[in-house]
Amino acid sequence: MSRLEELRLMAKVARMYYDQGIRQQEITERLNIHQSKVSRLLKRARQADIVRISVATPAGSFPDLEDALEAMFQLKQSVVIDSDGGEERIVRDLGAAAAYYVETTVKQNMVIGISSWSRSLFAMVETLHPSDCGHGGKVVQILGGVGNASTQYQATLLAQRMAGLIGASPVLLQAPGVVGSAEARAVLVRDPAVKEASKLFKKLDVALVGIGSLEPSSLLASSGNIFSLQEREELSHQGAVGDICFQFINKDGAPIDSPLMRRVIGIDLATLKRARRVVGIAGGAQKIPAILAVLKGGWIHVLITDRNTAQRLIALEKESGTSERVRITSPRKIDRTSAS
Repeated sequence: MSRLEELRLMAKVARMYYDQGIRQQEITERLNIHQSKVSRLLKRARQADIVRISVATPAGSFPDLEDALEAMFQLKQSVVIDSDGGEERIVRDLGAAAAYYVETTVKQNMVIGISSWSRSLFAMVETLHPSDCGHGGKVVQILGGVGNASTQYQATLLAQRMAGLIGASPVLLQAPGVVGSAEARAVLVRDPAVKEASKLFKKLDVALVGIGSLEPSSLLASSGNIFSLQEREELSHQGAVGDICFQFINKDGAPIDSPLMRRVIGIDLATLKRARRVVGIAGGAQKIPAILAVLKGGWIHVLITDRNTAQRLIALEKESGTSERVRITSPRKIDRTSAS
């Protein structure tokens, strides 16, 4: 076959496949050539610039930022949304993005962990569409959801409503997120209901978590599941910048070794690390130090955040002048947990 004849065949196959939407198998039958030949011709048509493929980026999507975050922090995936409003608007938009993520990635029979006291997670559940994507699975609270009467209903509703919307069964962690002493925690974790939830911590297919700053949100503060101002100052002096499920970490992502953590009822970081996929949902200027610490520690596989936060995270990482990550693979076993 001459070069001209080969180019003509490339162009014909490319027109059939790309312009007319004809499948490769049908092209094989029509032109009486092997399917592997069709595949090679399509590949060579692109190499010869007979076919040029361009992807039009929709307005409001930021693939360059997502690619940069994934490369810098070894993420499996990042989702960057366009949200230029205030804090409440960012929370709502993050919730909507997280809801779509759940709807498109959750499969039946999965064990899904969900943290308590995260406004972004509440917004996510409010936006979820009813489906059976989680049929046969479980939605388990991975942080204690008992708090003041005015807010406890919300935390319980978070797991129950999500389970109902995706066709799964809820498993509640019926205990506070933070208790008054390590002794009180030791008693509560022996409760059968707490044990039932805790057993599922090691079986998580997906964990949906907020990322908390050292200063608690209004929702968290109203729940009563917080450390005192003096205790937070103590954590700050130890280098804490934020938390996942009340598991506090320093700016490099390393866990804070504090007796305060022994008063938390929920998943610990070592167990969270074993989940197949940990999805962090957080954004806004106040959360940037905490999000950066979580990324440096490698505690999440997926980040859902807003454009301004993504840009700042990338800029801070470039300013640091290093691409080395502090990947915390086996944190010291401290029985503890946290919320955001």
